[in-house]
Amino acid sequence: MPPVRQTLFTSDIELSYLEWNKGEEPLLLLHGMADNAVVWSSLGEYLAPKYHIIAPDMRGHGDSSKPEEDYTFNSAIADLEALMDNLKWSSAHIIAHSWSGKLAAIWARQNPHRLRSMILVDPIFIWKIPSIFKLTFPLLYRLLPFLQGMGPFASYEIAQAKAQQMSQYQDWTQLQQQVFQAGIEEKAEGSWGSKFTIAARDRIFEEVMRVPGLTTEIDIPSLFIQPEKGVNRQEWQLKPYKKYLKNLKVQQVPGNHWAFLTKPEEFNQTVETFLQQQKGRGRVPKSEEMY
Repeated sequence: MPPVRQTLFTSDIELSYLEWNKGEEPLLLLHGMADNAVVWSSLGEYLAPKYHIIAPDMRGHGDSSKPEEDYTFNSAIADLEALMDNLKWSSAHIIAHSWSGKLAAIWARQNPHRLRSMILVDPIFIWKIPSIFKLTFPLLYRLLPFLQGMGPFASYEIAQAKAQQMSQYQDWTQLQQQVFQAGIEEKAEGSWGSKFTIAARDRIFEEVMRVPGLTTEIDIPSLFIQPEKGVNRQEWQLKPYKKYLKNLKVQQVPGNHWAFLTKPEEFNQTVETFLQQQKGRGRVPKSEEMY
């Protein structure tokens, strides 16, 4: 059964999300920058019989609200906690990719009781970025291949041709096509481009530069998924995670930065194995559940 598209309305944002409501164990899936909830379709379907799964479009992405300002980590965490509260989840297992991996690490040190376990999928920029890079960093990130798919493009066909050259869509599978289609739209002037906005791109990168990710020890059971062709290939890149995450496992998987799109079977099995080892962690008695 496919997921159901739902919307949470808060005082300042509409948060669109996919829900696989089959199992009981709560599982929250957080996509990376410029992506959307559909990237988790294979994993959601694979795990749905055993888990109650929620995959939101983060603010500024997909079908969620796109404010001009306020893309702080604290605001994104507040969105997620509001979503969990609406679901009556006191805690959940968290899977976070790329930029959201840094968000999850910050969330884990701020409110560790909300996370039963944490899976970081090839996270990026875990440190605070030195101010010396403030001038050159915006020029760098606008050249990143996965952001070149934002457009605008003169037609849908041109946008699709560009997407087929990008790493996350390299095989142009049915899953990859679905993710592409969910993240693109026709603009008012007739061009085509990403639902991810320029304001969100710029504000998120400003926040990534400003706020450090790991600063204190965290005891939450954690898995670092290290794709063979991902961005974290060197031992020095893993040092901060090994230093601060005191209950950490590192698991290599085939594929690139988007292993859940390029090698979904192996990725799904890796996630399932880790989650099975954490089964029941953080569950509260019925009498203490949130209502």
